[in-house]
Formats: sequence, C-alpha cells, structure tokens
Amino acid sequence: MILHVDLDAFFAAVEQRDRPELRGKPVLVGGSAKRGVVAACSYEARTFGIHSAMPMAEALRRCPRAIVVPHRMERYADASRGFFQILGDFSPDVEGLSLDEAVLDLTGTARLLGEPAVIARAIKQRVRQELALVASVGIAPIKLAAKIASDIDKPDGLRVVPPAELLAFLHPLPVTRLWGVGETTRGILATMGLVTIGDVARYPEASLVARLGALTGHHLAALARGEDRRQVEAESDPVTIGHRETFEHDVDDRGELAVTLLDQADRVARRLRAAELRARVCVLILKYDDFREISRRTTLAAPTSDGALLGRTAIELLHRDDLAIEPRKGKRIRLCGISATGLVPRDAPRQLGFDEATRAKGERLGEALDKLAAKFGTRSVRRAVHIADDPDDHE
Repeated sequence: MILHVDLDAFFAAVEQRDRPELRGKPVLVGGSAKRGVVAACSYEARTFGIHSAMPMAEALRRCPRAIVVPHRMERYADASRGFFQILGDFSPDVEGLSLDEAVLDLTGTARLLGEPAVIARAIKQRVRQELALVASVGIAPIKLAAKIASDIDKPDGLRVVPPAELLAFLHPLPVTRLWGVGETTRGILATMGLVTIGDVARYPEASLVARLGALTGHHLAALARGEDRRQVEAESDPVTIGHRETFEHDVDDRGELAVTLLDQADRVARRLRAAELRARVCVLILKYDDFREISRRTTLAAPTSDGALLGRTAIELLHRDDLAIEPRKGKRIRLCGISATGLVPRDAPRQLGFDEATRAKGERLGEALDKLAAKFGTRSVRRAVHIADDPDDHE
C-alpha cells in the first residue's frame, strides 16, 4: 500500500499560520504585480479561479483585494523539515517529491502501526498539531492512484482506494489524470475518442502505440490498467541549492545587482548549513530583458557554507567581460540568482589550506547568525546594505 501526503496550499498556509491577520483572506505568494507569477495561493483566492503559475497581474485582476506576500523560502524549508521528520516516524521508505509532498510505502506496516487509514489519520493529526498545517492523504496500491486520491478531496482530504476498487476509481477519471498526459497528448487522445482513463484501458494497445509511439503508448495503456511499476525511492540528497529573483524593473547597474547577490548568497548559505552541506561550485544565473538566460560558474578552492564567500564569488563572476550590462534593450537584467552545487556533507574530509582560519571564521559567523535568526527571526541581523532603503528596518 502506497500513501501520498500533500500539504494543502503550502506556501500560503505557512504565511497564514505565521501571520494571523491573513487567515480567511485571499493570499497570493509570489513576485511583483508587474511581471511576477503566483507561486502559491490560499483556498480563499482559488475561489476566484486563481492558481499557481498564473501571472500575478491576472490574479490581481480577478481578485483586486488579494493580499500579495513575498515568498520566504527559509520558513517553507523549516516547515518542510518538520514535515519529513513526521513522515520518517511512520516509514523508512519516504520519497520526497517536493518541499510539501511525499510518498510512503506502508506495505507490511499494519501489524506495527495499524491499517493505512489509521496511519494517515495519525500523520494528519501530527501535521496539524506540530506544524499548524493541513495535509491531504491518498492511499492506494500504486503511486498514480495514491497521488490522485490525495488531490481529489482537497483540502484536508483522506481517500482510501482498496486494491479491489482500483480500476473502478481510475476509469471514470479524465485522461489528464494519467501521469505523462499533457495538453498535446490529451488533444491526440481526444481525436481518438478517448476522454477517460477507462476509454484508454479499453482501447487496443497496438493502436495506442501506432498513434503515440511505443514508449508513450505502452506507458499509458499500463497505467490505465492500473499497472504502475514505479517504486517508492528513499529521499536522496539535493544536488543543488539556489535562490533567484525577478526584478520589478529591469536593472542595468552592477552595484545594485551585487547587493541583491549578497542577499541571495546569504539565503543559500543558510540552507546549506541547515542541510549540513558545503558547496564546491558557485553558479551565477542572469536573465536579460530579451529573455536570454545565461550562467557562469566557478569551482571554489574548498567547499564552503560561508555566505560572504559565495557572494564575493558571484560578484566576481558578474564582472566578467562577457557579461554585458547596459541601459539598452537586450542588455538589462530582469532576473538574477545564485546556485550552489557540487554539494558535499559538512563532515566530509577536505584539504586544509593556508587560509583555513579565515574560512572557518566565515562559517562560524554564519552559524551564529543562524542561531540569532532561529531565536529572533531572519530580519534580526542583516547586512547594512540591505537595510539602507528598507523603512521597516528603521525603528
């Protein structure tokens, strides 16, 4: 038995949890009204037809009284860690699909923990009590059905699909519920008269293959029959940690970009330290106003979780001669970001250098700042360049 758990309206729910004045109101998490997109929205906002990935301008047109809040990845990452700690108490086989979504294999756990529905209720209760968030859960014999089951009764849903009822559950659903069916494939299936999963199951597999190709045809036919061979794969270590930001207005000043990069580097470094990791490679990402996106990277002398070092490295990359930034079309920056990759465990052996004392000092400072942030909030200590123009920091 497979259990799929999904935190409802995760980013927006964290914001409403942390800020009681937002509860019961349409909340949009995301970028600027001019060119940002909705990263998440509360259920109050969804009643206006708003959904994630919608342009923020369109969302505000549909609901002018919606409250837009910037995303706070540190808070979401913190809630996510608590979420996965809870799941780990119920099964050793937990596959994380995103910060707020995971699959567990409950096969053989009934004698120890009870029936799957009992486990699901216990998970939902702990998420509510320990995180003040709401989870929806789906239980089924295969991953596909478990994910659909967790989504179908949102919010605060719990749906169990016994093995004997698997096909009865799947077949009335639209073909878009099948893993791998996007708008293009849906259109092709519609021309073949296939609208539901049951239609696909009853259609000759050879004809599906002839129209969609061997890979897609066999894949969809198997899923429609209730066959999903994907196993739950235990959580793997992240391969990259990054942060990027789309500007309200295009930027053509390297000094302004440098200030932003320093803030992004500090955010990335906090996440590295929280994950007990260091990075060997620093990557700078830039997107110009003509939507060209480029990246430049450099390998560090030693793995680090020092935000100042990551920031200096990114700024050095920014000043490379091939990165033209000018006040004219095609040379202004609409997005910049930092990514840390080549990740290694914090306790992994490493070659000591002559500047080891300086490196250690930078990381110890970061650890001290983490403790202050945990006690007083992430805005308690900030770089001076980041508070100069922020009226909220002048008290």
